[in-house]
Amino acid sequence: MLELATADGRVPADDARKDSPLAVRGLTVSYGEKPAVFSVDMTVPKGSMTAIIGPNGAGKSTMLKAVLGIVKPLSGQVEVFGCPLADQRARIAYVPQRASVDWDFPTRVIDVVLMGLYREVGLLGRLRGAHVDRARSCLDRVGMAAFADRQIGQLSGGQQQRVFLARALAQDADLYLLDEPFAGVDAATEKAIIAVLKSLKSEGKTVVAVHHDLATVRDYFDHVFLINVRRIAEGPVDEAFTAETLQEAYGGRLASTQVDQLSAVLA
Repeated sequence: MLELATADGRVPADDARKDSPLAVRGLTVSYGEKPAVFSVDMTVPKGSMTAIIGPNGAGKSTMLKAVLGIVKPLSGQVEVFGCPLADQRARIAYVPQRASVDWDFPTRVIDVVLMGLYREVGLLGRLRGAHVDRARSCLDRVGMAAFADRQIGQLSGGQQQRVFLARALAQDADLYLLDEPFAGVDAATEKAIIAVLKSLKSEGKTVVAVHHDLATVRDYFDHVFLINVRRIAEGPVDEAFTAETLQEAYGGRLASTQVDQLSAVLA
């Protein structure tokens, strides 16, 4: 694993883990007899933009869900800011895959964003004007302020994704976990989302995203984690995102168009 550097050029793994917003050790998840994720270690640097990359079926989304406790792992340990996950949930915001959400649920856009405040006020707590103002500010940040009173099911896919990002912003978290945030969205939405994520990084937040477009990795992220059931490589983009690690992760499953794109990017 590529570790964080200090004055002497290296840092012991335990120190990197202690300082990490998200540290995973020995994580194994299985659906039936076949492991979806096997004995994976990952250490996310503080203030980084980290992409989780791998082919379809590599365990990317499963790993993220196991980190959050949505999927129960067979074994492994997850630490958030050096503490057990249960002690640090308030510092995490999660944006799920858009395809996993029931968009027919009859609720307004502003109400979806206000859901991000439930941990703060409680399920039965009273939402006040200041909370609504905060939710509207988050919608404005993703370019959706004008849609606050629209039914969520009436929006396009890209608009829905922006609303779910606004919900995450309302939590004012320190660690943002996103599962395929750019999947199925238009170019304008992708541009808006990456601008928000980079602004979070500039504020000292940490962003971890499952990502599928290899051609944009170098533009969007500074740290990568490559997986194909097992960890393949991890580290700064310039060191870990290489033709060799991609070949190991994807084997012969890279489409010809992806090969052409990557040849230009990695040249």
